[in-house]
Amino acid sequence: MRVINMSEVPTEDASNNAIFYGGAVSRQDIVSDQTSEFFNFSIVNFDAGARNRFHTHTSDQILIVTQGNGIVATENEERVVGEGTTVHISAGEKHWHGATDESQFSHITITAVGSVTEIST
Repeated sequence: MRVINMSEVPTEDASNNAIFYGGAVSRQDIVSDQTSEFFNFSIVNFDAGARNRFHTHTSDQILIVTQGNGIVATENEERVVGEGTTVHISAGEKHWHGATDESQFSHITITAVGSVTEIST
């Protein structure tokens, strides 16, 4: 068993990652392929207006909104989501997510170890 105290997990600036735009983004990697055979688990924090570009994952992705209001969108649908909302995105589904222009936004993201993220052009 491993007990993780969130205050002890470093927050890393992810704003310069090519997938993000529109504002500051940070992440805390809680569980990774270094510590789990099956899951990647991180918290991602978006400043108001910060988002990621359309992308896909080779595994399903689960987003659990922990703070603020954000948008999760596919090519066919766009939804505003808030704290307490869970979103399941199927492997290969083209999507994006990020903060609304008026609110910061944080979510937990869970993917399978080995999942590859590809930015759509």
